[in-house]
Amino acid sequence: MSRFGDRKKATANSSGTKIAPSISAGHERLARTMFGSIKNLISNLVGDAGAQCPSRDNDVRLATAALLLRVATIHSEMSKLRKMKLLVILKSCFTLDDLAVAQLIDEATEIDRVAVDLYQCARQLNKNLDDQGRCHIVKMMWEIVCADGKVNALEDNIIWRAADLLGVSSRQRVELRQRVSADRALDLALNNLGRSHSSPAIIGN
Repeated sequence: MSRFGDRKKATANSSGTKIAPSISAGHERLARTMFGSIKNLISNLVGDAGAQCPSRDNDVRLATAALLLRVATIHSEMSKLRKMKLLVILKSCFTLDDLAVAQLIDEATEIDRVAVDLYQCARQLNKNLDDQGRCHIVKMMWEIVCADGKVNALEDNIIWRAADLLGVSSRQRVELRQRVSADRALDLALNNLGRSHSSPAIIGN
């Protein structure tokens, strides 16, 4: 018998199929609290670089969107996950509604089409942002490319170049990548936890 006793016994439905009891609400809340604490601990360990969003100045918004769009599409067409992440980041960072975000992305796409380079974007951002704001730009770039879990050498290189132009050190750039990767791993774990306990598991006869 399991050390958890009768709580681990599967119950049978009318057809005789055994159904494992789902985790209690209390246990699930405890698990989420533990994951959240770990996530906060990691954030504290790597520092709170770039906790604030950049200025809401239109030039800064446009330069930020253009830079993020360039990173998201440097290797191929933007994946669905990266597009969703880009929308979430721009909406949250600049407090925009859906229409304003769509217009911003359209403008950034046009800028990218006329071959604006990294230096031009970085120059605009360097004029308007402090060290923390520039670190936040690099963090958002990592969030975009890590959204689908596929960071290739070309994307890694362009973030290195952009970070260098923004005055973000190699150590900060690596720490920001580690922070974003850790946050993503914990978010995936929490999502998997929620899905695995949203319905009782079926146990064969």
